Amino acid sequence: MASGADNGGRRTGGPRLIALVGPFQSGKTSLLEALLARGGAVSRQGSVRDRSSVGDSSAEARAHAMSIEANVASVDFMGDRFTFVDCPGSVEFLHDMRCVLPLCDAAIVVCEADERKLPALQLILHEIEDLKIPRILFLNKVDAAQGSMGDVLAMLEPASRTPLLLRQIPLTHEGIVTGYIDLALERAFVYREHAPSKVIDLPAGETPREKEARYAMLERLADYDDALLEELLGDVEPPPDQVFDDLARELREGLIVPVLIGSAERGNGVTRLLKAIRHEVPGVPAVRERLGIAANGPALAHVIRTIHTAHGGKLSLARVLRGAFADGAMVVSSRGGEDRIGGLSRLTGGAATKHNKVEEGDVLAFGRLEHVATGDSFADAKSARGPVAAAAPTAEPPQPTHAFALSAKDRNDEVRLAAALAKLVEEDPSLVFQQDTGLNEMKLLGQGEMHLRIALERLTARFGVSVEARKPSVAYRETIRDPANVRGRHRKQSGGHGQYGDVVLEVKPQERGAGFAFSEAVHGGAVPKQYFASVEHGCRDALAKGPLGFPVVDVAATLLDGSYHTVDSSDMAFRTAARMGMAEALAKARPILLEPILSVEIAVPNDALSRASGLVSARRGQILGYDARPGWDGWDVLNALIPESEIGELIVELRSATSGVGSFRTAFDHLEEVTGRAADAIVAQTRVMAAAH
Repeated sequence: MASGADNGGRRTGGPRLIALVGPFQSGKTSLLEALLARGGAVSRQGSVRDRSSVGDSSAEARAHAMSIEANVASVDFMGDRFTFVDCPGSVEFLHDMRCVLPLCDAAIVVCEADERKLPALQLILHEIEDLKIPRILFLNKVDAAQGSMGDVLAMLEPASRTPLLLRQIPLTHEGIVTGYIDLALERAFVYREHAPSKVIDLPAGETPREKEARYAMLERLADYDDALLEELLGDVEPPPDQVFDDLARELREGLIVPVLIGSAERGNGVTRLLKAIRHEVPGVPAVRERLGIAANGPALAHVIRTIHTAHGGKLSLARVLRGAFADGAMVVSSRGGEDRIGGLSRLTGGAATKHNKVEEGDVLAFGRLEHVATGDSFADAKSARGPVAAAAPTAEPPQPTHAFALSAKDRNDEVRLAAALAKLVEEDPSLVFQQDTGLNEMKLLGQGEMHLRIALERLTARFGVSVEARKPSVAYRETIRDPANVRGRHRKQSGGHGQYGDVVLEVKPQERGAGFAFSEAVHGGAVPKQYFASVEHGCRDALAKGPLGFPVVDVAATLLDGSYHTVDSSDMAFRTAARMGMAEALAKARPILLEPILSVEIAVPNDALSRASGLVSARRGQILGYDARPGWDGWDVLNALIPESEIGELIVELRSATSGVGSFRTAFDHLEEVTGRAADAIVAQTRVMAAAH
């Protein structure tokens, strides 16, 4: 079927990619099940509650009863193919959505009439709006909604920068939602459980409500159509085709957000949603236009997710933006590497079916593309003749907010652990794996405690590596209060050439942040110039671990005097003498403990600002001020200074205080002295841990 649009932008052909997004537990996975069942892709609608859904098919998702990764499934409906991507709603797993959205034709934003979830809805809509992706709001669980649709719409409006356009209003009987009136079709429908709704005559008494709601819809459409505005002013009823053409055009141009209603669990409102997608959502040509990709050129695809399977190896889930690919063809990536396609599969949750070819607009898993990662593009190698430009900007993951220090339970697994972590990070770029050589720790960083715990579960279940996780160490430092003068002498005689080095050092504190400085003020050649560098190296050696057990910063050492032996002196002897002298000086100069202080920027909804302030104060934090979050209506940004040692569980409590949407960014600010019992406890704990190892 040819791609493109006719009838004023309505009825777009070709495979389409639709993201299902929305707040946590809004019903996205249930909606995916209903869409697949209605299109005949599955024999019956699965249930999240019964763990029989196509989405959330991984063991971890089932165990925690939540979406933790993007799941794809396709359905053919009325001759068109639609691939739906069920994206996680939890803030901790949102990066999967960010990788998918730029390649989508549209997003179905699943929400419910729950004011507590408005900040999460706003957060998701904000990302979609920035990418200029057409979006339809599906008001789920309409059977549980309280108040009129006008009240519900007024509650939802602040979450969207783009006007919401109500397309349907519910029909009720004795307080129970039994169906809906479609304002564009001017028809009434009664719901049937897990079946298409049935057309009925408009119930008596509903005509005034339908006319009022339809006129409000047409008025909103007329804001962007002068001809329609003239017809409304002249009391002329616009023809149906004009209304549908306006709905399609204004959706495509991001001028409106249509609102449809239903109940995903019951399969209500699903057929009408599918028809709206089929008739009004643009296809892959619009994606190319949005991304600035030419219509002509070598076959081109973009990777939206990477999956490492137990037996099939690496899979790169990608959308074809131009042309077609066949199994076995050579491709070249935006990184420059070449690979041969080692299999093509259509994914339906955790199941896969083999294909020989993938056409423009479709989404399939490409096997064994070792030089391709999530966010990369690749093209037909014969036509491209070299690396290709990335089709879409890389979705940068947010800064990690939580961390675990890891160690393999079995030391023999340490090499396997590093390899397994590398695969997890390739699958989920919002995870960060670090080897902290300064603290001698292996760290895994992510978007929250649940994000990291699920990563550890995967390590064990999929890669057979069991780990121990603990709170990461803090990069404490120490410095000195007072100056000290010492003599460091190293003398050793063991037959043949001995070792002799003798230095007199003056050690002084420096301003915070000045680092280490070395100078010499030797007179009369007491220490030959050739040994000055060795003395400096020796001083630096002593800084690696000071008398309190931590690296030493912000001190200056001056070589004042010393002596040497014409035969036994050497670079190593003077380096050793300097290290011994420096260590003695640091111990005499009243060492003090320093802890890192982080600059923290916390973003929260307005009503959570006081709770966020309380969290800062409880962590020995200093509040610097707060302001409105730029571009975010109803949000504030709180700036503070917090010790790094207090950051550990901040994201857990912040999310708890903000219905799961609070976030923060950190940056090192300065080192600050720790005194009294707090310092004693830190030093004592460090010595205990050092002794244990």
